[in-house]
Amino acid sequence: MKTSQGQIGKNLGDILEVSLERIESLLKGDYGLSKRAIGLFLLQEDGELISKVRETQPDIWPVIEKIIRDTKQHYQQPLTYIINLSYHEEARRIMQTVLTHMPRQSLPFRERLSRVMINPVTGLPILLLILYYGIYKFVGGFGAGMAVDFIEKKIFEAHINLWFTRLFNLFIPWRLLADLFVGEFGILTLGIRYAIALILPIVATFFIAFAVIEDSGYLPRLALLIDRLFKKIGLTGRAVIPMVLGLGCDTMATMVTRTLPTKRERVIATVLLALAVPCSAQLGVILSLLAGNPKGLWLWAFIVGLVFLLIGFLSSLILPGEAPSFYMEIPPLRLPKFSNVFIKTLTRVEWYFREIFPMFILASIFIWLGQLTGLFGLLTRILEHPIRWIGLPDKASVAFLFGFFRRDYGAAGLYDIKKAGLLNGNQLVVACVTLTLFLPCIAQFLMNVKERGVRTGIAISVFVLFFSFSTGFLVNFLLILFGVHL
Repeated sequence: MKTSQGQIGKNLGDILEVSLERIESLLKGDYGLSKRAIGLFLLQEDGELISKVRETQPDIWPVIEKIIRDTKQHYQQPLTYIINLSYHEEARRIMQTVLTHMPRQSLPFRERLSRVMINPVTGLPILLLILYYGIYKFVGGFGAGMAVDFIEKKIFEAHINLWFTRLFNLFIPWRLLADLFVGEFGILTLGIRYAIALILPIVATFFIAFAVIEDSGYLPRLALLIDRLFKKIGLTGRAVIPMVLGLGCDTMATMVTRTLPTKRERVIATVLLALAVPCSAQLGVILSLLAGNPKGLWLWAFIVGLVFLLIGFLSSLILPGEAPSFYMEIPPLRLPKFSNVFIKTLTRVEWYFREIFPMFILASIFIWLGQLTGLFGLLTRILEHPIRWIGLPDKASVAFLFGFFRRDYGAAGLYDIKKAGLLNGNQLVVACVTLTLFLPCIAQFLMNVKERGVRTGIAISVFVLFFSFSTGFLVNFLLILFGVHL
């Protein structure tokens, strides 16, 4: 059965219908589609058809462009969102007309399991099991624990760092130049060590876990499961995709927010990603830092989760716009294929080496230059004041400065401070909470500016900076007030 574009047009609003008819009347010639279809695509600002109309009828394009602009002013949601809702309603109407539902005695196992995953009563325990075994045990325990310990201690500290240090001290007599490579913040002894020994095992195990979840078809069911909760913070279940991706890389997830249908949802999602969604490497290091402190780990998770919900709820009250609606196609559940998981993991690890690995080298170079010019010392001395304010030792200011280059870089800095025995249980929780909520890294900041604009991107970073230290101060104050020792 073929559906006419005119039938779909019956579900459109009056203003949109009038605009569509005006565009139809202006179109001349053969575009290979009906004029109504062309009009619908133009209202959705399809780049290919816009170029085609500009080339074919350059004289009428300014008029069509003005019609599109005027039409958009009448709606709070994007025209693409409104037209897609019309498509959805038309598909539902056709389905009700041509389908007959016959009762079944029993559902297949996969369908029963799918419904169990979507039901809040049974779906939440399943989600907790996935988070526990997939993130905490596999990424945190195996990736951030066993793999990191082996690569850092048995390979880098025992062999690679010592070998490079001896080599550079032997062949490079200029200490200043040698420090660039094998100094306290050297490219080899710090930058590459962090990137390969601390961060790579964590992101690799996360990419494996995410690929398994993705290939099984669980993500759309998770979206339906948390849709009701997300509506309380101005989002829909569709936002689960960038949020889960944010657990891999917040920069990539911020780019994916463009798939959300309304500007209001995109702004809320960007704020939450910048503030309360730790990337996989940062999350893994934090899990490793708090591995011997289960009470501290639960307190950290509770505070970050509470901040996520509170800021999302307040943002939904402040930002104008109607409550969003949500629909999503649900693919069938299936056992993940090894080849798919392997290819997805390999592709993302390649992306890590191409996009993220150079950032660690650049950070080491910037820190080296900062030491030469005195800027690095100045910034750490400035950061020492808010660091003391939240009850942490001055040495932690270096880790937070690292965090501006990369959040996971900062978390790895805390890892070194913990190994030195400079943080007790309470300070570790305060440091992890504050660093999780701290400024987005340079890459994410630039993506925020690109996606949301300069003013909004800077405003988000300023808000996050003050909010993170204020939360750290409050957590430290309450721990002292109630005499809690973690």
